[in-house]
Amino acid sequence: MRWFDDLWLKEGFANFMAYHSMAAIYDRSEIWKRFYQALKPLAYNIDSTKGTTPIYQKVPNLKDAKSAYGAIVYQKAPAILKQLSNVIGEDNFRSGVRLFVKKHAYSNAEWNDLIRAFEMASGRSLGRWAEVWVRRRGMPQIETEWSCDSKGRIDRFVIKQRDVLGEGGIWPVKTRLMLAYENSPAIGITVSLDDSKSPVEQAIGQKCPLYIFANDADFGYGRYLLDQRSRDAVMTSISNITDDFHRTMLWGALWDAVREAELDPREYLALVMKSLPAEKDEELAQSLLDRSTRTFQRYLSDAARIQIAPKLEELCFERMMNAPDPGLRITYFRAFRVIATTANGRQKLKDLLSGRTSAQGVEIKQVDRWRLVTSLIAQNDPEAESLLKIETANDNTDDGRKHAYIASAARADANSKQRYFNDYLSNPNVPEDWIEGSLGTFNSLNQSQLTLPYLKPALEALPQVKRQRKIFFVLAWLNSFIGGQKNPEALDLVKRFLKNNRLDRDLELKVLEVMDELERTVKIRRQEGRLRNRRNKRNRRKSQMV
Repeated sequence: MRWFDDLWLKEGFANFMAYHSMAAIYDRSEIWKRFYQALKPLAYNIDSTKGTTPIYQKVPNLKDAKSAYGAIVYQKAPAILKQLSNVIGEDNFRSGVRLFVKKHAYSNAEWNDLIRAFEMASGRSLGRWAEVWVRRRGMPQIETEWSCDSKGRIDRFVIKQRDVLGEGGIWPVKTRLMLAYENSPAIGITVSLDDSKSPVEQAIGQKCPLYIFANDADFGYGRYLLDQRSRDAVMTSISNITDDFHRTMLWGALWDAVREAELDPREYLALVMKSLPAEKDEELAQSLLDRSTRTFQRYLSDAARIQIAPKLEELCFERMMNAPDPGLRITYFRAFRVIATTANGRQKLKDLLSGRTSAQGVEIKQVDRWRLVTSLIAQNDPEAESLLKIETANDNTDDGRKHAYIASAARADANSKQRYFNDYLSNPNVPEDWIEGSLGTFNSLNQSQLTLPYLKPALEALPQVKRQRKIFFVLAWLNSFIGGQKNPEALDLVKRFLKNNRLDRDLELKVLEVMDELERTVKIRRQEGRLRNRRNKRNRRKSQMV
């Protein structure tokens, strides 16, 4: 690259080619499923926030280059290159890369040089495509509207897009629709969308499907939501879908519906808990557990969380003990360690720590012991302090001292919180990795009221933190202090801070990026009653039909 504003190209291309190479050697569907799981959610999470940036960012000087590093470079960029390969065809993509490498061998190049090589190889004009996907921030939300006639045939089908940021963007989109049926093969339809909406004539007259998914095989980039009819059908049938890649993507669409406050988080959690015992794909199980943990900790009301906690704990513990694969047992152990909040759940954590309970193939390593102790401290378990003393005495290594510092930050004690916050900003003797490791435990979600007074001073300290700490520390700081909150009071505080303070653009974007999850949390919790009522009405209609 000639300069750091093309950082995305070298890093994004490296990630894309890693998966592309593996797909040529191993099972293609499995590798692109991993690509979707490993890269897309991170990119989508950033690109759906007001803190996102275009892939191409003008970097005026070297000190600003570190602002360009992040999910847009490492996750979105490879996803866009994969999409471009779909747009022009894999053979043309390969030919374009060869032209580019040959012409610019032993020299520097810019992203426009690569686009021109792709134009030469494919015979297509890609100027608008590149301008929109590379220079515009955000992404489209893709939705479908369809209906069937009395003969069971599709009589209307429209595909639509809108800018998730509400900034009026329109993207050139190429994707593949899947029309799924219960007892016959699915039908795939490739469509291009260059406007806000377009009819899909190829779908008219097709047999009425069970559901429709608008990003079959993950060719597109954006938020692909299921329509209500399709979502209901998917929730009924998802456990019976044998294609791991397709099942994974449908779970992703359901998660998007939760985060858009269109699907009751309790309904989602109930479906996950019902489906997990039969789920053999370890990566998908990990994803479902991670999202269930977020749902449980952030999106549920206090009453719903108390009601669901014993069932979720029992599921994770039972699977930790009895899942057929050791990898799955370890996955469930890690989830159980995080979600165990009841007295019964905490006792099982202590039994794991003491060795009274063990799961075959699940080795409790020293770092696991510290995390178990940390969880117990965060939950204010009566035996937590004595267990911390025992672990501190038994592990006097440098790592042990670091983990003891991290664990102690989880204390639900006002004086302890004040000492730690003073360390963060004023104690040069505490190593940075100790501080970074303790930020999340300091801001344990169940202690949000205790840590709320530190949110404003944490925001005010941002210029100092950026100046004194390493490249990714600012995001860790924000994700902990803003991410440790879930109530409207905290959201209002962050919004007032942004309104009343002039941050540099990089810091402002990072605050906006992290604030998005807090906004979603507040919105989802507010929508809980409306979603519950809508679900009950739908269930009553189904009962009447039966």
